Amino acid sequence: MSKRPEPGMSPRLALRIELGVIGLGVLALIMIFQPFALWIFSIGCGLVVLAALLNNVLPMAQPGKPLRGVIFTALVVALVFCAALLVSIAAAALYGAAFLNPPSTPSLAPPSPPFWTHPLVWTLLGLTVVFAALVRRVARS
Repeated sequence: MSKRPEPGMSPRLALRIELGVIGLGVLALIMIFQPFALWIFSIGCGLVVLAALLNNVLPMAQPGKPLRGVIFTALVVALVFCAALLVSIAAAALYGAAFLNPPSTPSLAPPSPPFWTHPLVWTLLGLTVVFAALVRRVARS
């Protein structure tokens, strides 16, 4: 049985994908430059990086191209984003361990646990593995 070629995206769907990516970037910039809360600024900083990576999806979001290409590109972007976060967290922790000397006087604060015990690191690691498996599965089919 032969596979039918996938029908391409409609112009309306391609436009929605483009506007969604551009809208995410605009929302991220609004969150960065708002004067109300630091946590909104922090989320905006992460969204700026994600929106910049998602701009790689825009060439695939053309009318007539299959939606599978957009999905595959988005999965690769998510994989790169999670892997880059893991590498940056590990690099920052290793930099601190190698180049920052602990204070000689005892501190009232308890020592911080190693970075790999933080739930965010394990969540990112799990997401990286899931995205890698999805990319491999979509690439094979």
